[in-house]
Amino acid sequence: MTKKQSPISDSLEFNKNEDQFRQLLNKLQTRRKKIQSGGGEKKIEEQHARGKLTARERIAYLIDPSTEFLEIGLFAADGMYEEYGGCPSAGVVTGIGQVSGRLCVIVANDATVKAGAWFPMTAKKNLRAQEIAMENRLPVIYLVDSAGVFLPLQDEIFPDRDHFGRQFRNNAVLSSMGVVQIAAIMGNCVAGGAYLPIMSDEAMIVDKTGTIFLAGSYLVKAAIGEEIDNETLGGATTHCEISGVTDNKFPDDKSCLDYIRSIMDKIGEPTLAGFNRATPKPPKKLIEEIAGLLPADRGKPYDMMEIIERLVDDSAFDEYKALYGKTIICGWARIDGWAVGIVANQRKVVKTKKGEMQMGGVIYSDSADKAARFIMNCNQRKIPIVFIQDVSGFMVGSKAEHGGIIKDGAKMVNAVANSTVPKFTIIVGNSYGAGNYAMCGKAYDPRLIVAWPTAQIAVMSGNSAAKTLLQIRVNAEKAKGKTLSPEDEARLLEEITERYNTQLSPYYAAARLWIDDIITPAETRRVISTGIAAANHAPVERFNVGVIQV
Repeated sequence: MTKKQSPISDSLEFNKNEDQFRQLLNKLQTRRKKIQSGGGEKKIEEQHARGKLTARERIAYLIDPSTEFLEIGLFAADGMYEEYGGCPSAGVVTGIGQVSGRLCVIVANDATVKAGAWFPMTAKKNLRAQEIAMENRLPVIYLVDSAGVFLPLQDEIFPDRDHFGRQFRNNAVLSSMGVVQIAAIMGNCVAGGAYLPIMSDEAMIVDKTGTIFLAGSYLVKAAIGEEIDNETLGGATTHCEISGVTDNKFPDDKSCLDYIRSIMDKIGEPTLAGFNRATPKPPKKLIEEIAGLLPADRGKPYDMMEIIERLVDDSAFDEYKALYGKTIICGWARIDGWAVGIVANQRKVVKTKKGEMQMGGVIYSDSADKAARFIMNCNQRKIPIVFIQDVSGFMVGSKAEHGGIIKDGAKMVNAVANSTVPKFTIIVGNSYGAGNYAMCGKAYDPRLIVAWPTAQIAVMSGNSAAKTLLQIRVNAEKAKGKTLSPEDEARLLEEITERYNTQLSPYYAAARLWIDDIITPAETRRVISTGIAAANHAPVERFNVGVIQV
């Protein structure tokens, strides 16, 4: 069935929604392209002039032909560090790729961005990559090309628990877990950063371009008065023939990457979790129609079931407790052949058996109770869970409080927190307040968490927050004996709304790694499928639920 044959796409509202969504997708593609250029064409040409590939070129050469690299954290540091000229993608490319038939986590410093120096977000992004490797027991390949810590921000990257040094601790932990780590020194590798490749299982170095030392020639002269050039101090010949620090040297990037492929070709098979997979089938309903189904006015209701049926195989969905707790949809389906449980916020207004109307996107007691039980069932059956968020929060008011909304909400949060099967979160719309937590926000350890360009993430909506913040400001001025004019209040409201709306943006969240990426609806199936394939490398622990107030 083509798009023109689909009656759902004929309405005026559908076309209006689609036009706005297309604008969001165009913005996404434009921002992606800019960030992927790293430090710009001039810096890329400098890399090539030195006989080096860029980070993205190295990854493209390393992964298996006709496979795709699932990038994690493309938008990291976007819009941050502008006073230092910016730091596109936090100066490092990370993600999951297939090398010699094996899924691996790949970490590649981008030397076109501040010579690959480590900013605070660089450290956070590297730790996220190592976390993915730990959770999924995936081999790690480090392509090292970094000038070390960015000194003007050393106080924000050096001493704390989740700063620069944590990656070396993770090196040791990954090794103790039996996770293979391979490192290639393809440029600078300085100071504390020198420990990363040498704490890996095998370290190789590219001749004439790769160097590794605790202190470079300038610092050596300043510290002990010795005059020596960097190549003699810590080049490939020194470390392969004299110190024995590195294992093998190679004449260029490609031959080094070929050797990594050879290593990966020979490692033993992992112990699989055993998640169920059948022959993949495309959805019967068109994924492209999602662009017209999501309302341009985010306050309008819509049927989340229509979204689900455009993401799952054959558009087939086995709903759980369909007549109960209707503001959350639960059920089983397949995505790219993988069996999944789905927990999704229903955005349309629903009617209960008692004749009461419930607002879409709000979690009520009965919905929370249903979702908690469903999550337990998925763990019992060893089925990964996909959370689809468009949530305004939990229901409030005397009736909800008297009905025990806190108790039922805690029950759902407990089930999400203790769930041991892999969890994946897709934010398609609102992600507000405690609803973010209950629907497996970043704090609840989803294996991957991504957003569509329509996402908003905050404590509350922009309109509600702006009015609340304005009232606080007005009251503060009154306490000082001042009264704001209606014009001043309007101006303040506009300023507050603009600032808050900036923070609501998925780009703001992605820059700070609250989410792993911003994706299109059409990319959603691939992200979930790759995530489950990665998670299948790690056995699942037994599910133990905590204390629940029934």
